[in-house]
Amino acid sequence: MKKATQSFVFAALMLLAFQVSAQATKWTLDKSHAKVGFAVTHLLISDTEGYFKNVDASFTSSKADFTDAVIEFTAQIASVNTDNEGRDGHLQKEDWFDAAKFPTMTFKSTSFVKGKGKTYTLKGNLTMHGVTKPVTLTATFNGTAVHPYSKKTMAGFKITGKIKRTDFGVGAGTPSSIVGEEVTITANVEFEKN
Repeated sequence: MKKATQSFVFAALMLLAFQVSAQATKWTLDKSHAKVGFAVTHLLISDTEGYFKNVDASFTSSKADFTDAVIEFTAQIASVNTDNEGRDGHLQKEDWFDAAKFPTMTFKSTSFVKGKGKTYTLKGNLTMHGVTKPVTLTATFNGTAVHPYSKKTMAGFKITGKIKRTDFGVGAGTPSSIVGEEVTITANVEFEKN
């Protein structure tokens, strides 16, 4: 009798897990409407901006307000673009991103908490240059729309935040008077509902 009860409980839990996962919706990045950029001060007098050309992201959520969203993001380091070939090449070397050894930067969320209005606090683990650190970002949900051609539902977000490059060992030998330590992240992204 005890075995039968355990089997029933196990089967019920498996069914519940299947129902929860079946209800979760996956959203994938529309790469033609996505830009993941960064800015850092140069000589303490201006900002130098850049972005990653080759990125991918997705999230799953079963709630209409996305509060259970699990977000994953990857950027190919070799795709860094600051509109200066020499600088882009230098950023890929060992003293900066070391793209040969660490070809990707990744982020995986740990929570997505709704705040006031359309804002969310996005927390997760960022891995860059072989170092993983928790980071906190702000996400603004810009709403959903049906794409006129694909007829797919699209969701738009703007994600902002700041990290310290030296926390990840990026450009550790370069003083902050030349290249600022604080890096501002700005991502404007659209996701397609699958």
